[in-house]
Amino acid sequence: MSVPPPRVVGIVLAAGAGTRAGGPKVLRRDADGMPWLHRAVTALRDGGCNSVLVVLGADAAHAHALVPAEATVVVAEHWAAGLSASLRAGLTAAPPEATAAVVTLVDLPGLPAAAVGRLLTAPVGPATLRRATYDGRPGHPVVIGRDHWLAAATSAEGDRGAGRYLKDQGAESVELSELWDGTDNDFG
Repeated sequence: MSVPPPRVVGIVLAAGAGTRAGGPKVLRRDADGMPWLHRAVTALRDGGCNSVLVVLGADAAHAHALVPAEATVVVAEHWAAGLSASLRAGLTAAPPEATAAVVTLVDLPGLPAAAVGRLLTAPVGPATLRRATYDGRPGHPVVIGRDHWLAAATSAEGDRGAGRYLKDQGAESVELSELWDGTDNDFG
């Protein structure tokens, strides 16, 4: 009997108001006019995720129109509470067959699919915990196996995601600096 391949869901956290950036980053576009949201969904799908969820919040009505057809929208009811609420909403909405989630942020428009692919190169299962690093500096995306979803979501507070949980649990670091610099466009 063969074992079915793992099912990995991609989750784009895109619910914030972007107060430091002058408005919701989910509405931003790159210099060529491509929505950052499209770039995130494409990186996750092309990198190996079987499905993608986009977590919206601030200005969800306008942002919904930018979500690619191949992604599923999740609205974080309590998005104003911070990144933690978005993470919880995404993990809660993940399909039951998913064994792991690749979580990224909408404000990483430079994220290449190859970076996601590298995070998924080694076997992925319910116990997996991995985080991207850039010259040793932790960043996104992160891979959270289903066995960790509840604890990771519970540990997240306000604008802090699962970073502390990943560190405390000894998440495997995957160096990606030769693929990308990990730039977070927090202000632009």
